[in-house]
Amino acid sequence: MKNILVIGAVGQIGSELTLELRKRYGNSNVVAGYRATKPTGELLESGPAEVADATNAQQVADVVKKYKIDTIYNLAAILSAVGEAKPLMAWQVGIGGLMNCLEIAREFGCAVTTPSSIGAFGGGTPLDNTPQDTIQRPQTMYGITKVTGELLSDYYFRKFGVDTRSVRYPGIISNVTLPGGGTTDYAVEIYYEAVKTGKYTCPLGAGTFLDMMYMPDAIDAAIDLMEADPAKLKHRNAFNVSAMSFDPEIIAAEIKKHIPGFTMDYQVEPIKQAIANSWPNNMDDSCARAEWGWNPKWNLEKMTVDMLKAIREKKANGLI
Repeated sequence: MKNILVIGAVGQIGSELTLELRKRYGNSNVVAGYRATKPTGELLESGPAEVADATNAQQVADVVKKYKIDTIYNLAAILSAVGEAKPLMAWQVGIGGLMNCLEIAREFGCAVTTPSSIGAFGGGTPLDNTPQDTIQRPQTMYGITKVTGELLSDYYFRKFGVDTRSVRYPGIISNVTLPGGGTTDYAVEIYYEAVKTGKYTCPLGAGTFLDMMYMPDAIDAAIDLMEADPAKLKHRNAFNVSAMSFDPEIIAAEIKKHIPGFTMDYQVEPIKQAIANSWPNNMDDSCARAEWGWNPKWNLEKMTVDMLKAIREKKANGLI
């Protein structure tokens, strides 16, 4: 990778991924692509930023030509819960945007990564130690776009030689950018509410186990896969990656070690609960470990310490 375009650079993953890519490859070599919300602060000041709406092929192509882009990180997506309210938009962004990126990559010789998700699984999928290759019958439009995206990316590799690679992310937890409408968002919200109010009302029921990952590991996974030797990749789209699995009771207990007075109750949201019930409790990521050396660095205990420290600093500085 020499010249990189991050589409969705102001999103939860994109905002942190863009800065890390700039650290590794140079500020001027990583373009922050955005649709409506312009980057601010370090994201804007540290390197180039351009309007690059994934659903507007001409915009993306213009940026690719202007900066001689060779690698596209396509992070444009409508997350699971929002996607159920706006299924057409979810398809237009998730698949229309991907098709634009793949066609542009074919024309200009770019590599493309479009993250998939645990949302790509569904009815009939083994929920424990979910295999790399298994039944994928998602029950949400978000999940349908992710399965379709995996298949399209593999097709463009086989048919046209486009270097497509991707990971299937679990829920992503970050202390920098708030999530936007995902089923696993509670695992971010609970930390903020623990610091701000000392209590939290959880939208998922006790016993709802889900795969999760701390943002630094998520960023490493995306970059490490794109840097991997292609000769070693038996799979491409998309690799299971996992770091930790817990339910609301477990994460609440971990927070209580640091905030003893913290309390949690439940107000289950049926749509989110139904989605969560169809997703893996934990994924088998042995293929990623074997083929490109995936190895997460963060567990729940270590992450909780870091999350609470960062959010307390935000509170002290009046940022939340």
